[in-house]
Amino acid sequence: MEVKFNKLDAVNGEIVINLVKSDYEADLQKALKDYARKAQMPGFRPGKVPMPIIVKRVGSQLKAEAVERKFSEELQRYITAEKLNMLGQPLQSERQQTIDIENQDDFEFIVDIALAPEMKVSLTKRDKVAYYDIVVDDEKIDQQIEGMRRQAGHAESVEEYTLGDVMRGELVELENGEPKEGGIVVEKTSILPQYFNDDAQKTLFDGAKKDSTVTFNPSVAYSGNDTEISSLLRIKKEEVGEHKGDFAFRIAEISRMVPAEVNQEFFDRIYGEGNIKSEEELRARIKTEMQDQFVADSDYKFLLDVRTHVMGKLGKLEFPEKLLKRLMQANNPDKGPEFVEENFEKSIEELQWHLAKEQLLQQNEVKIENDELRQTAIQAARFQFAQYGMNNIPDDYLSQYAENMLKDERQRGALVERAIDTKLATVLKNVVTLQHKEVSLEEFNKLFETK
Repeated sequence: MEVKFNKLDAVNGEIVINLVKSDYEADLQKALKDYARKAQMPGFRPGKVPMPIIVKRVGSQLKAEAVERKFSEELQRYITAEKLNMLGQPLQSERQQTIDIENQDDFEFIVDIALAPEMKVSLTKRDKVAYYDIVVDDEKIDQQIEGMRRQAGHAESVEEYTLGDVMRGELVELENGEPKEGGIVVEKTSILPQYFNDDAQKTLFDGAKKDSTVTFNPSVAYSGNDTEISSLLRIKKEEVGEHKGDFAFRIAEISRMVPAEVNQEFFDRIYGEGNIKSEEELRARIKTEMQDQFVADSDYKFLLDVRTHVMGKLGKLEFPEKLLKRLMQANNPDKGPEFVEENFEKSIEELQWHLAKEQLLQQNEVKIENDELRQTAIQAARFQFAQYGMNNIPDDYLSQYAENMLKDERQRGALVERAIDTKLATVLKNVVTLQHKEVSLEEFNKLFETK
């Protein structure tokens, strides 16, 4: 067997593999014998079909499999042994000659490979990168407490509607101001006008009282959103177009969410019994949690700015565009050439950052241990529960939830990336010079609006 690598230019290469009969003959004969042992054919006992018949029947197929297997093994062995810095997978060369598996014994395979461009990423204290310190002020803490109070609040029946209340009652379709014959009637449904898209429809309910009737148009209220309308009217989305008129809503009940009082019962419900004993402790706990979250947000923005800085230093690198477009098309067989053209520049940008990031990870010896990945999963789980106001989830439950997240292949991949980015940001903050800038949360969020 002969294997040869031809470097066509700085970023394009090809591997040529020449197989002769002796390279795959042993594998082919073994495959034929294995098939013969199991073969069944009329006129012969099982396993006693003559070999010439076996060869005639499946010889070409087994030969093709043996040749393909030997070629693939040798290609992978060569790439690994030579440590080729390759992008994507090898592709059959456009120079590849047609193979006649029945009449050939010797074969030449040619594959094209995309080579990563030569690049050197280096960061030192001479590199200056902005770092945004988000200020946790009393206003933010107040807002957080108000949100917690609403989540821990209770519903209370009231006589008159104000924006934010929930109304329950009967919904009846109208025609010329009267109940429509054979029209829709929903005996028990809930309406929250605060989520209407149309302000004029919202105001129809202002000051509405229990046991009164309000006429409104769901199609206008939800701006033609078929999903919202079908859910309210309890019909299929395909049927929404047949019910665009007015409806009467008889209010049977008005419910208002009353925020929880800031007391020991509230503290226990949010953070567990006895963990918080005063409003001062509550504010301190919230400030610490918000600062921890804001550090994660600041680190995320910092890594984005590191990326911009590194990409600026590298400039535009040479990539094997023709071959990478072929690879992109091969990986998206259901998409046309226009998809490749529309997304190619962005994919090159992502590829360049991926290569640069790999160098940064190697230079700074960033590796993720199992325990670090597990802690990342626990933090992600804790954040998910906190979004719903559940801040006192037991540690053992969080751990089990995190383990289940890690068993899901997609979630595990995302958590690995998050853990890597978190650790890389932490390391690089000690490598470059940070230009600290204090900002409010609103100012920080605006930094992403122009991106």
